[in-house]
Amino acid sequence: MSRTNRDALTGAALIAPTVLFFMLLLAYPLFQAFWISLHDINTLSLRGDYVGLANYVRLLESEQFWNALYVSSVWTVSSVVLQLALGVGIALALHGPLVGRSVARGMVLFPYLLTTAVAVLIWRWLLNDLYGIINYVLQEYELVDRPVAWLGRMPNALMTVVLIGTWKLFPFVVIAVLARLQTIPLHLYEAARIDGANALERFWDITLPQLKGVLALVLVLRTIWDFKEFDLIYLMTGGGPRRGTETLPLLVYQQSFPELQAGRGAAVAVVMLLIMLVFFAVYFRMQAADEERDRR
Repeated sequence: MSRTNRDALTGAALIAPTVLFFMLLLAYPLFQAFWISLHDINTLSLRGDYVGLANYVRLLESEQFWNALYVSSVWTVSSVVLQLALGVGIALALHGPLVGRSVARGMVLFPYLLTTAVAVLIWRWLLNDLYGIINYVLQEYELVDRPVAWLGRMPNALMTVVLIGTWKLFPFVVIAVLARLQTIPLHLYEAARIDGANALERFWDITLPQLKGVLALVLVLRTIWDFKEFDLIYLMTGGGPRRGTETLPLLVYQQSFPELQAGRGAAVAVVMLLIMLVFFAVYFRMQAADEERDRR
């Protein structure tokens, strides 16, 4: 056997465990989900007839699916935009000469480190129609004349979930942006000051271009993660009122468990995967572009 063949076999042997691990933990579940989506399967018995693409046809004809897709889009876009705006603003503040900056940097991570279940319990208590402190303060200062149904009426429920999601998840943006801010050469700002640039001009001409790469990466990652967010929305509203906050992940759960239609739930999950593959493609393209830029 030639040396080239031996090297090829050695390489194959070395990567074989990784490939097997990948197949068991990722490829097989994906194939299983697609296979289930082609059947009319009961969730309890996991038995049913092969129906081909009937579940997908029914899905595309379903008003509930299009509503869930719309809610998912509104939730994802609104949450990501607010997270980026809030995260960048706080990162800039924490990067400057702030009193107690070290303590503030630690405290800003608190929402992200807090478990979702605990965060939801706290916010549901604060927003309660009868004894919530937020409604109490609003009525005490006569900002409203009656308790606000934050989670029991649309569009209040969706707006509230978006704001709570922003509060819970924006620290990720702060961490990423703050790390990039600390690597920007200080002499760029010194030269800009000498040229007479004010704070806004320095941000627009120096800071923002330097943050462009990390902001694009954070945008893609947060879009992927928020699009598949389940636990926060489910625990806050359960998809209500009247499916007003029912996103695609909640629709997968609804179809698969309460309605015991595993095939239909799997079809929704496959459609979600196809949508997220677009974002994954953007992410990998950005990674490849960064590596190419580094090699230059």
